[in-house]
Amino acid sequence: MKHMLVIIFAISLFSCEKSDVADLTSKRLVAVEAKTLIDVSYGAKGSQKMDVYLPANRSNTNTKVLILIHGGAWTEGDKSDFNTAVIEFQKLIPQYAIFNINYSLAQFSWGGLTNKFPTQENDIKAAFDFIYKSRDDYVISDKWVLAGASSGAHLALLQGYKNASPVKAQAIVDFFGPVDMVALYNYYSQNDPTTAWALSSLMSGTPGNNPEMYANSSPINFVNAQSPPTIILQGGLDDVVPKAQSYALETRLNSFGIKNQLVYNGNQTH
Repeated sequence: MKHMLVIIFAISLFSCEKSDVADLTSKRLVAVEAKTLIDVSYGAKGSQKMDVYLPANRSNTNTKVLILIHGGAWTEGDKSDFNTAVIEFQKLIPQYAIFNINYSLAQFSWGGLTNKFPTQENDIKAAFDFIYKSRDDYVISDKWVLAGASSGAHLALLQGYKNASPVKAQAIVDFFGPVDMVALYNYYSQNDPTTAWALSSLMSGTPGNNPEMYANSSPINFVNAQSPPTIILQGGLDDVVPKAQSYALETRLNSFGIKNQLVYNGNQTH
């Protein structure tokens, strides 16, 4: 529940603050009934599915969107990890449409690694494009908030910072996501060589022999003066995504004058 309230706070703090008073004389779409759609395909691959939760009495001008992206080190996890959270969101922000997204996971096998990065980033972009093209069918607005945990936060930040099209995110909620892939690789090289090797497999090399991949996969490199407001949550005992990552993002956002907040819990692990 604490994490739910933080996201609600972020949405209220950073989302569009203009009044959304309904104009009953307009011809915009309105949908009265609530709908829940499970395992909606946003692409041809079996992994490209999402759950869609649409509130009652929604319109394509007033109904804001919350997009959830699960974590799991790009290799595991599932949208079902957020199922309990979705129930709480529906109670706390009942006016929001919620999209809970799966994406292709990198998988180790005898033949090597499949679905290397940026497969996951491309899947999230495909999901965004699909939702945008379907927005009249869903009856939702273009006011979207992104929230992700760990690798899901990394993907949310990449989408929000790199792409202003088809929709510019109104805000991003970052639960301890990696933001600088070079620094993350260096951290693991010093503290956990096995994980460093796994990361280099995911990224098709090391920062030394594939610097372009690491640069393009680091959200911090895409922060600019138009970046969405961001709230960052970080635990001081996190040895999976070290706190230096979150502090670096806070510094970069501040350098561009982007509205942000770092919520730090010194006793929290990953």
